[in-house]
Amino acid sequence: MNRQAQAVVLLLLGGAVIRASLTDLHLRYVKEGLRPFLVAAGLLLVAAAVMTLFYELRPLLRRTPAGHDDHDGHEGDGSHGGHGHDDGHGHHEPRVGWLLILPVLGLLLVAPPALGSYAAGQAGTAVATRQQPSDYPPLPDGDPVRVAVLDYASRALFDRGTSIGDRRVQLTGFVTTGADGRPLLARMVLSCCAADGRPVKLGLTGAAPDGLADDTWIEVTGRYSDRIARDPVNDAEIPYLDVESWRQVPVPRQQYE
Repeated sequence: MNRQAQAVVLLLLGGAVIRASLTDLHLRYVKEGLRPFLVAAGLLLVAAAVMTLFYELRPLLRRTPAGHDDHDGHEGDGSHGGHGHDDGHGHHEPRVGWLLILPVLGLLLVAPPALGSYAAGQAGTAVATRQQPSDYPPLPDGDPVRVAVLDYASRALFDRGTSIGDRRVQLTGFVTTGADGRPLLARMVLSCCAADGRPVKLGLTGAAPDGLADDTWIEVTGRYSDRIARDPVNDAEIPYLDVESWRQVPVPRQQYE
């Protein structure tokens, strides 16, 4: 692949990064706070591609027009012009290099789904039980109070629900099937990007939903339950929520916590 082709690939890649950064598509790859860095990276890639194309095409723009060749006296001289550097076996760049454009086109044309139930089933829950209980601040006002899945799981395991008490909480996540065939409420947690995403899983008891397909997003209202299960993937504890009511909701804009 010559430099002009490399510049084209670089230009497409930079455009794809900018497109993803200026829409919600980037939220399927990285945390929202990394958007400015993605925009900057995309602009740098586009600038590098444009500069490369400019320097590569500049000699072509300066080439002498046809009909004004400086070697008019040698048109028929086969010893100098006919076979100077190419004897019929010109050098060609390997065409396989153009395959590099396929992932770029995939990023431009195909929007991959966010991590969901399949990824949750392959990885152990991200909340590991500490040996010593931790102090958590009281929950905010509200009835029910909206709580992140990670926050509820941490409070349920690390201080055994002391900071939750008998308060009603409301959580949003997607359905994934547990090892026993019963539904779990899950949410993927990112440290940086989708490559390090791990699930936080909650067992559901009480008026738990039944018969929902995996990756169905629901909003669950309930109270703390002291029931604990074990994740067969990494043997970590999975806390439970005593469900009072639930409803199906649209897929949220920000699917990761």
